[in-house]
Amino acid sequence: MKLVIFGATGSVGRQVVDQALDQGHRVTAFARHVDNLDMQHPSLTLVQGDVMDPQAVEQAIAGQEAVVCVLGSGKKLTGTVRSEGTQQIIQAMETVGVRRLICQSTMGTGDSWGNLDFYWKYIMFGLILRHVFADHQRQENLVRQSNLDWTIVRAGAFIDGPRTGQYRHGFPSTDRTTQLKISRADVADFILKQLSDQSSLYQTPSLSY
Repeated sequence: MKLVIFGATGSVGRQVVDQALDQGHRVTAFARHVDNLDMQHPSLTLVQGDVMDPQAVEQAIAGQEAVVCVLGSGKKLTGTVRSEGTQQIIQAMETVGVRRLICQSTMGTGDSWGNLDFYWKYIMFGLILRHVFADHQRQENLVRQSNLDWTIVRAGAFIDGPRTGQYRHGFPSTDRTTQLKISRADVADFILKQLSDQSSLYQTPSLSY
């Protein structure tokens, strides 16, 4: 499949790029500093650009079969690149006629708030990461209101570790037994599985160990 990955140089984005190439996909990696990816492959196209540039985003999406959005704000805790960048991606997809969007968000948004423990509700998302959390909420609202064939992946806290393929997903908001964490490699694994899973359309599966 031909897919473009926005946020390709981020910690999850790198995993998505690497695993997608291993699976035989034709990958376009889009990022502001795409040289940081430091990767070469016959099926990999590197595109340096700003996700806030409508023309650059539209050119990267044109001709693709799917779009993966794993935008992040790095160490910034007050940025709005997730929501504003996702809005540019949605507009470009609707313009050029590419419909399949897989967007990585965070567990805790929407009805998955019920999965969180006290620490994540009131310390992390209530105080430390409140702006990041609010931006994820805005991002999800934009995706859900679009006319695209979308899936929102609500991942637990990222940790280092291998791709295991052994994780929980799609559990109800009443489930309080998850570990609220997952490796970046397993997030990428689940994201790519959604490319061929029609049952995930218009769904917001949570993802955790």
